[in-house]
Amino acid sequence: MKIGLVIYGSLDEQSGGFQYDRRLVSELRAAGETVDVIELPWRSYPRGLVDNVTPGFARRLAGDYDVLLQDELAHPSLAWTNRRLSTPIVSIVHHLRASEHRRLQPLYRAVERRYLRGVDGVVCNSSVTRDVVTDLAIDAERTVIAPPAGDRFDPAITDDQIAERARDNPLRLLFVGNITPRKGLATLIDGLAAADSNAELTVVGQPVDEAYVARCRDRVVDRGLADRVEFTGAISDDALAAEFRDHHVLAVPSQYEGYGLVYLEGMSFGLPAIAARAGGATDLVTDGDNGFLVEPDDSAAVADAITTLAADRERLAAMGQAARQRYDAQPDWTETASRVRQLLTDVVAAAKES
Repeated sequence: MKIGLVIYGSLDEQSGGFQYDRRLVSELRAAGETVDVIELPWRSYPRGLVDNVTPGFARRLAGDYDVLLQDELAHPSLAWTNRRLSTPIVSIVHHLRASEHRRLQPLYRAVERRYLRGVDGVVCNSSVTRDVVTDLAIDAERTVIAPPAGDRFDPAITDDQIAERARDNPLRLLFVGNITPRKGLATLIDGLAAADSNAELTVVGQPVDEAYVARCRDRVVDRGLADRVEFTGAISDDALAAEFRDHHVLAVPSQYEGYGLVYLEGMSFGLPAIAARAGGATDLVTDGDNGFLVEPDDSAAVADAITTLAADRERLAAMGQAARQRYDAQPDWTETASRVRQLLTDVVAAAKES
């Protein structure tokens, strides 16, 4: 098959969604498929909607492809444009914008419903994402669940090493992600301040929302945590692997994640997760077993989780070992790409028959 992958921005970007797209492209090419990447410039939501009525925009997508594979992140530019394309279309949904708690949610739901009703199939990264997609717009028969493998690092780490690390003091928490309000860093800072422990926090990630980052830094000072919280900014994969290896717990209490690839990456190092009970994290984190699930924005629950893990190092070790076991049980990228490839093949065949 000749496949055109449509994305916003560059395939080299480092968020979990782009990691997924990048590995999928690599696996599809390894399986003998031809994949061209069509990179659209980043847009504000209103500017993306304007693309649908911009003369000539649809021609950028109208190459000689058997199928277009579209990252749903680019849906503002595609919701009406797709109706003018004859090529069958499959969307990759990492998470719907309509799933986020925002005042513009009715607009997002309307546009994403329009977009999804114009595609022929959907790749979902989790069962939660598929539930949201099918509730909004599309039959489950036209979807496939193809979770990421999370093996960017795939470290060799034993149960004994996890147990030995768990005895170290103080408890070390790691936050990894683009720093935006949705990721819940402010909630984590408040939880750290309220916890009955001297736990430390390292914050790794691109300061996407500078104003929010400034508020979080002020919060650290106001809560008396200046000597216990470090902001590193974006770092290399090698440096990130070292941070994972040196910490006890991955704490990213996002308001919503379609999947939460970072939780799986943390689990590969034997890090239990503190995650929100919203979205795809529930596919990975079993509350009380390999991590803790808290309600979004619930800093008190975050504090309780930190206090528990700081005080009970045997439990910390057991949860870390369970986290690694959950990682080991995850399908690999070859299996994930095979599921996507089968859906693409089915969509192309159906288009030829119609």
